[in-house]
Amino acid sequence: MNRVLVGLLSTLAIVSLAFAQSDTAGSKDYPGITRLPGYYIDEFKDVQFDSATFQVTQNGKQSDQQIEGHTIKIHYFIKQNVPETSMLQVIRNYQNAARSTGGQVLDDAKGSNWYNTTLRLTKDGKEVWILVEARSDNHWVTIVERQAMQQDVTMDAAGMANGLSANGSVSLYGVYFDTGKSDLKPESEPTLSEIAKLLKANAALKVAVVGHTDMVGDPAANLKLSQARAQSVINALAAKYGIVASRLAPFGNGPYAPVASNKTEEGRAKNRRVELVEFATR
Repeated sequence: MNRVLVGLLSTLAIVSLAFAQSDTAGSKDYPGITRLPGYYIDEFKDVQFDSATFQVTQNGKQSDQQIEGHTIKIHYFIKQNVPETSMLQVIRNYQNAARSTGGQVLDDAKGSNWYNTTLRLTKDGKEVWILVEARSDNHWVTIVERQAMQQDVTMDAAGMANGLSANGSVSLYGVYFDTGKSDLKPESEPTLSEIAKLLKANAALKVAVVGHTDMVGDPAANLKLSQARAQSVINALAAKYGIVASRLAPFGNGPYAPVASNKTEEGRAKNRRVELVEFATR
């Protein structure tokens, strides 16, 4: 092999090694959590909505909790010629960082060649769960900003009609309001349009529009808010779609008809809904 070829191969090897120790394209550290010195990002995944399993230890008993929301997974590898970092050092760094911001260590578990910890903290008003899985020369950091999924698929008029026929009521999750407000958000238009189609296709149909809230805040205020939200739906159907308002009756149920536990964000999201209830006639 001639010297030129040898030199070229050596150069390619050096460039390849240097590239392999650079952050993968499009990756980044999670805001507010710096990486350990001497590490680079080997893999990175950022998903608007997903879930991850976190191990939690309470009163000496371990359990798995499935947390849903904005999910980020980062795989860190140590660079060549960097002094080795122990798994304990990796874990303690993340635990101390979480505690410094008022966070909690919910689990601390280790084996012969692994060390994991589960952390929970509040950041920018969001509940953030962090799983750190440390190995000898690398570690995964999984972050979930807990939140309910934004509903993108809307029940159509036929689905609403089937629900009313079978159960006398149908719950809708495509009607959106800002927290504590009764003004309809633009994202509500697809669902409002389908409600209007339902009513136009069934001229004799009369429904109560029932507002529901979660159990966060003052119950009396939530009752008032749910009534105002129900009225906003009726106003929009009358003004934008020409539905006669006398076919619709607003009712605010506040937090008093939950369909899920109010102890989790997922449950609270299910409880925040608008329901159509048919006024049945003989």
